[in-house]
Amino acid sequence: MKQGLALVSLLVRDYDEALAFYVGVLGFRLVQDRPVPEQGKRWVVVSPPGDSGAQLLLAQASTSAQHDRIGDQTGGRVGFFLYTDDFQRDYAAYRAKGVVFVREPVEQPYGTVAVFQDLYGNLWDLLEPRRQAP
Repeated sequence: MKQGLALVSLLVRDYDEALAFYVGVLGFRLVQDRPVPEQGKRWVVVSPPGDSGAQLLLAQASTSAQHDRIGDQTGGRVGFFLYTDDFQRDYAAYRAKGVVFVREPVEQPYGTVAVFQDLYGNLWDLLEPRRQAP
């Protein structure tokens, strides 16, 4: 059996402001943006550049319970892990675009990592995994 994680749903306040951040600031690519008229919403999927793993389904909150969870879907823990092949490049680019880092870069046994907030306050690791010796 072969399985893979395809989509992770992320609650957002507004599709277009979320796209402005994820595509315009983080450089994700827009995979899909199509109306779902029977449900009064859109199907909006973004993906990090060059990524072949899981993608984000940007889900606009539609109930008060969903609105209450925007930005805190993981109870204050890092909930998203963005791997990169060049930490310094992406860290500098994100800082230049105003991304807020709540934990500065550190070297860990598994790689270089810093924690940033998305536009709603969700916490993300920006992580360049350490290359394993052959």
